[in-house]
Amino acid sequence: MKRSVWRMAGAIIALTGIGVMANAQGAPPGPMEARSMDVGVVVAKRQEVPRVVTLPGRAVAFQDVEVRPRVGGVIQEILYTPGQEVEVGDPLFRIDDSSYRAAVASAQANVATAEANLPVAQAAYDRADQLSGRGYTQAEVESARAGLAEAKATLESTKAALEYAQTELSWTTLRSPIAGRADVATVSVGDLVTAGQADELTTIVRSDPIYVDMMEASTNILSVRKGVHEGNIKQNDVLQATLTLENGDVYRGTGKMVTPGNYVSTTTGTLTVRFVFDNPHHIIIPGMFVRGKFGIGTMQAYLVPQRVATRSNSGKLTAYIVGEDSTAQQVTLEDAEAIRTPGSFSMG
Repeated sequence: MKRSVWRMAGAIIALTGIGVMANAQGAPPGPMEARSMDVGVVVAKRQEVPRVVTLPGRAVAFQDVEVRPRVGGVIQEILYTPGQEVEVGDPLFRIDDSSYRAAVASAQANVATAEANLPVAQAAYDRADQLSGRGYTQAEVESARAGLAEAKATLESTKAALEYAQTELSWTTLRSPIAGRADVATVSVGDLVTAGQADELTTIVRSDPIYVDMMEASTNILSVRKGVHEGNIKQNDVLQATLTLENGDVYRGTGKMVTPGNYVSTTTGTLTVRFVFDNPHHIIIPGMFVRGKFGIGTMQAYLVPQRVATRSNSGKLTAYIVGEDSTAQQVTLEDAEAIRTPGSFSMG
C-alpha cells in the first residue's frame, strides 16, 4: 500500500483534516462528524522531475606551489610585488651569485684545457698506430689508445661540469613555476638561505579556475548508481554544479565535474567529487567552505506539496490517501528530496 498507491495515475492525496482522520482511524461517529466539512485534496500525477543533490564542499586551489631555493646563499633582491599576478618564468628572488659565477669560470677553464689536450693525445695515438712494429711496441700503441680515450672522457666530463655550474648559476634567480598570485615573502634581503630548506620563501596560488571538492556518502552514491542501472534515473550526459557561498550568495557560474573520486574515507565514509569552476574575479578563495548543488539527471516521481505531508516521530514522511471508496488512509511515503521552488516533496 506504501508505493502502489502512489504509482496509480491520478492518485488523490488528501490534506489532513479532522473528518478525514476520523474515517481513516475508524473512530465512531461523533458530533463533529455530523456536520459537513470541506476537505481539500490534491491530485498527484507521476511526472519527470530533476534529481538534484546538495552537498557540502570546500574550495581547493587549481595549483599551489611553495617556492624554495635550490642553491644556498644570501638573498640579494626580492623581484616581485606580493598579491600581484605573476606568469611562468617571472623572477621572484635573486641570490648572491658571485661564488657560482666563479665556479662557471673554473669549469670553462677546465673545458679549454681538455680541448687543448685532446689533439695531442690524438696525434700520439695516430703516430703510434702508424709505426706499430717499427719502433713502437704493441703495448705502446695500446697505451696511446688509452691516453686518447682518457682525453676524450676528460673533455666530456669537463663539459658536463660546466653545464651543471651554469645550471646552478641560473638557480640563483628563483622564477615562478606557475602563473598565479604570489604571497608575501617569508625572507628579507640579507637573509641566508640553503638549498632545499624546509621553509618556503613564498607561496604561489592559482585560483582561476578553481577546484571545489564536494563530499557525498558512499551509500548515496550506491543508491544513485542502482537507480541509473535499473532505469529509474536518467543520468545527464554532463554533470554541472552551482555554488552557494558562505554568506548565502549564489555564485554566478557553473562548474563541471572533473572526477567522481576513487576512494571512500575510512573515517567519514564519504567520497570526494571534484568540480572545476571559472573564478576570474577570485571570489572563491582556496579553503573556503561552500554548498554545491548539481543535477544527476531526471526520474519519474510525484510532486507533493509540503502542507499535505507530515513527519512522524520517527522522521518518516506520512500523508492521507483517498481511496476508490472515498475513505482516507494514512500511509508512509518514501521521499527523494524537497524541491523548494514549488514547495513540494519529490516522491520516487
